[in-house]
Amino acid sequence: MSIDVSTKCIHLEEESGDSFYGAVSFPIFQTATFAHPEVGKSTGYDYSRVQNPTREQLEKVVAALENGIDALAFSSGMAAVSTLMELFRPGDHLIVDADLYGGTVRLFDNISEKNGIEITRIDCISQNVEKEIKENTKAIYIETPTNPMMNVLDIRAFSEIAKKRGIWLIVDNTFLSPYFQNPLDLGADIVVHSGTKYLGGHNDTLAGFLVTARTDISEKLRFIIKTTGTGLAPFDSWLILRGIKTLGIRMEKAQENAFEIAHWLEKQNEVKKTVYPGLANHPGHEIIKKQSRGFGAMITFEVESEDFAKKILKNVRLIRFAESLGGVETLITYPITQTHADVPKELLLRNGINERVLRLSVGIESAKDLIAELDRAFKEAR
Repeated sequence: MSIDVSTKCIHLEEESGDSFYGAVSFPIFQTATFAHPEVGKSTGYDYSRVQNPTREQLEKVVAALENGIDALAFSSGMAAVSTLMELFRPGDHLIVDADLYGGTVRLFDNISEKNGIEITRIDCISQNVEKEIKENTKAIYIETPTNPMMNVLDIRAFSEIAKKRGIWLIVDNTFLSPYFQNPLDLGADIVVHSGTKYLGGHNDTLAGFLVTARTDISEKLRFIIKTTGTGLAPFDSWLILRGIKTLGIRMEKAQENAFEIAHWLEKQNEVKKTVYPGLANHPGHEIIKKQSRGFGAMITFEVESEDFAKKILKNVRLIRFAESLGGVETLITYPITQTHADVPKELLLRNGINERVLRLSVGIESAKDLIAELDRAFKEAR
């Protein structure tokens, strides 16, 4: 019997309920190594760099949520992306969307290209992706919605292009989480998550994931994670397992709050643009309705001046001025000096990221209190 995604967050379908003395919370196996009964026999675990029962349980849960055959848990989102790039060789070519998380841009520009991987960055909405595919092209890499400009890309359309040309489609699904969107079901080959964000949900640990429905990719990634030692530690694995149990209820509440805040922002004279995929005026609204079960809780908005933006950041108290997203607390971020500080200026301007742009990760507090906080911060900034 197939179970709903909200139930998958709490229970694996194959769980019997009678293992580990009936423990409801999966145990933390805080050990570096495992003893063998004798030569040629194993308990199934040898060394925690290779695999650990707590990490394995987490990986099974994430794979189930994304409808994949395997998920690999890493020490951070960037550790996951760095490991992903080890699938490619010098001379390989990747097409990547122009609007990506700044850390990913930094990795591609300073590490991947140094390692001989050719990167072509294009606006995947306005430019023809197929025209950029070459003989050595191996993959297309996108986020949807994008960070921070909330562009929505048609995953199925990109998948059809990738499959026709025999290349991979890689989708960063951090902003919507597997609760609202499953790129593998739409034809993606690999899904990326910063588990630090919605999967963990409490801003108390770092994690990253790669998920696939392909055996060949899974086998390659398993070899790389064993070799490079980038796997997630047992205690952090347990923290993410704990966070996932409330993923559904957190996503629903945060999205509900985001709708109210987005509508409030649209009414403010100082706000020149409010970008939220749940709004009917968003260019990708119909696409996200078609490929996702929700719109998420990330809002990007542009105010009238740099001075006004900085005053808001100075005035907020209940909402924290901090770099991250996806936690129970509402956070406001200044992309140009935080998440995208290392992105080349010309790319920032091309993507519409300037000194007036703010990004809001809406949490699960009372929407009334969050709007009152924003209202106060705006009034003090005037």
